Amino acid sequence: MTLGNFEHIRASSLEEASSLAETPAASSEGETLVVAGGTDLLGLLKDRVHPSYPKRLVDLKGIPGLDFIGADERGARIGALASLADIAKSPVLRSTYPLVAEAARAVASPQIRNMGTLGGNICQEPRCWYYRNPDDRFRCLRKGGAKCNAIVGENRYHSIFGAAQMGMPACRSDCPGNVDIPRYLERIRAGDPDGAARILLQSNPMPAITGRVCPHYCEKACNRGEMDGPVSVRAIERSLGDYILENADRLMPPPERLSGKSVAVVGSGPAGLAAAYYLRRSGHEVRVLERMPAAGGMLAYGIPAYRLPKDVVARLIRAYERMGIAFEPEADLGGKAGSLGELRVRFDRVFLATGAWTQKTIPIAGAELPGSSILGMGLDFLIGIQKGGREAPGRKVLVIGGGNVAVDVAISALRLGAEEVTMACLEARDIMPAFPEDLEDALNEGVRLLPSWGPRALIRRGGAAVGLELVRCTSVFDAKGRFGPSFDPAQTAAFEADRILLAIGQGAELSYAEKALKIERGLIVADGKTQATSLAGVFAGGDATTGPASVVGALAAGRRAAAAIDSGLSDAGERRRSSPAPAVSEPGRLDGELRPVRQDSLRGSKRVFIPALAASRRGISIEDVATIERTQIESEAQRCLDCGCVAVNASDMAPALVALGAFIRTNRRSIAAEDFFAARPFGTTVLEAGELVTEIDLPAPEPGSSFSFHKFRARNAIDFPVLSVAAAFLLDGGRVKRASIVFGAVAPVPLRARLVEEFIVGRELDEETAEAAGSLAALGTYPLERNGYKVQVLKALVRKAIITLR
Repeated sequence: MTLGNFEHIRASSLEEASSLAETPAASSEGETLVVAGGTDLLGLLKDRVHPSYPKRLVDLKGIPGLDFIGADERGARIGALASLADIAKSPVLRSTYPLVAEAARAVASPQIRNMGTLGGNICQEPRCWYYRNPDDRFRCLRKGGAKCNAIVGENRYHSIFGAAQMGMPACRSDCPGNVDIPRYLERIRAGDPDGAARILLQSNPMPAITGRVCPHYCEKACNRGEMDGPVSVRAIERSLGDYILENADRLMPPPERLSGKSVAVVGSGPAGLAAAYYLRRSGHEVRVLERMPAAGGMLAYGIPAYRLPKDVVARLIRAYERMGIAFEPEADLGGKAGSLGELRVRFDRVFLATGAWTQKTIPIAGAELPGSSILGMGLDFLIGIQKGGREAPGRKVLVIGGGNVAVDVAISALRLGAEEVTMACLEARDIMPAFPEDLEDALNEGVRLLPSWGPRALIRRGGAAVGLELVRCTSVFDAKGRFGPSFDPAQTAAFEADRILLAIGQGAELSYAEKALKIERGLIVADGKTQATSLAGVFAGGDATTGPASVVGALAAGRRAAAAIDSGLSDAGERRRSSPAPAVSEPGRLDGELRPVRQDSLRGSKRVFIPALAASRRGISIEDVATIERTQIESEAQRCLDCGCVAVNASDMAPALVALGAFIRTNRRSIAAEDFFAARPFGTTVLEAGELVTEIDLPAPEPGSSFSFHKFRARNAIDFPVLSVAAAFLLDGGRVKRASIVFGAVAPVPLRARLVEEFIVGRELDEETAEAAGSLAALGTYPLERNGYKVQVLKALVRKAIITLR
């Protein structure tokens, strides 16, 4: 039959249910979900909490033989489909395993206990208002999103023992380079700049450069932006990058062992430099072929010095050379460097990072006539400056284009002495491709902006061009979203200028490909994961494969290529890498660790002040923005929320099973209860697709065992635990011989109170011990803005658990 948008199947056997459930859960883009009784999952589906719906709902309640409760001298066995009501009423469990019976009895109302099963209770999904909000309004970390809304929102019932790391926080997920920002900020907070540098270098080998020119998508995504402003990640990265260059001999050493393999890297822009770095770290011989006189590609020739000083690029190149990377300047592919075919013979692998240097042009009426020298190319103008040119391009300059290169051309022209500089572009202001803050800088310096205008024809006087006629652009893209500008010929404007510079984009010059590479839309086709091309042994990345993009995106492509090349070159039986080139991190990967939620980070704070020259003092070769001090990056790193999930595991049975040392049996394995519960997307257990709980095994209690279970909730009739404590003690002569104390609903996983357990062993269970144990229980807590009361409740329940067992 069909219920709502999914098929409901009542499985008749474990084999059938497991086969149906082999695909991942629907909320993880799979097809099947499993229900074992109760209404929890049905409520989630009714409220459309999951981002996608299952095709099937497999009901386990019809499987015979899984609702048993039995015990012998070895222990007790409880079927996964045993109802919580039956567990609570079971004479054998009430007498021998009262901790389990009491935990089951504590589950809400009798009606819910009758419907709920043991397996369903321990496998229930996370408890969090944001996770369970109807209509999937909050795409939180647990549901494949990039942030935990509860960290700075409603958090009365959330974790007091820190956050679980899962997936990638917003800053990292929005970074094209997948830089592990939270981890290197953690090392900065710990006063370990070398540790921070090594983490950063794993994914970004040029932080001194990206810290200056990156569009910092990480900051735009930073969850702290909802409080008082995002963390200044770029300023921190820049300072740490400068520290790396100052200590490059220590932080960027040559490889300890060599592979005997060689790789040619063609092009020394960000993609080429990144590939060269990681390949050299892996011990390969790397030769970088660069057609320009100096290495650095667009970093050295296309980005103005006031944003990226030439010395920063030069220092990076010197550090690479000390690692053993060889640079060969003025080596054109197809010329001095040889042909692509020759490179394939000379080297074991080839990586093409030739960039996008061909400047695009557009037809302008009259441009073909004599006296049209007024027209020029914006990139040529920028390259000329980097080569030492310091003349203003004209008195009145018109820049055609709305991207980052156009902005750089306009600012540079103004700073070189042009009296008036205007940018005209097809796009409306709100869709201009230039980075908004760079465009704002240009406007603040006096650049004029003419959005939604395109060039039509040169204005000529006395046989020479003296300006440009513009026509109103009504739309840039066609109905299918493809570039296809439309104009209103009735709206025109005459604009006089003595210099017109086109900066409307660049393309890749691929004549060297010799028809050996697959080319589409003027770009090399490369695999998105390995950067492999259609030609065996040849890889490509950066602007030659994507068109002009960000520096961090290009370096990420170089890193991916290096990982793939290294994997192919390395003997699978002998991994002799001293510092392996890191593959792209797996999105959503968990480290299974609870991270502190620092109180200082939750308080209001101001972003670090970044010194910058006043517009009137800015020049063509002086850096606009200064690097912040090392002490400042430490204080700014303190503002990081270190985003994780603070939803709690709210299973009443979980802490009881962990305290008793139970084992959870599935159709595939037996798992210790302490290892069974795990914080992960859409779940709270380690169960894999198609893996089903069959029974729970409880070891026989030793003589002298005592148990207690205490639960605090807002409403006794129906509520899940705000906090619970399960305790199992082995007493000998009135003193504690062994103890197991587990907290529930205080963290994303049931939490063993090991410090308390160690403390009470050998002690009598008296008032003094109870008081001290309660205080110890509160150590290591990290209460949020609204759940500090849970710390006091925890102390009280721990004291109560000890007193009731004496």
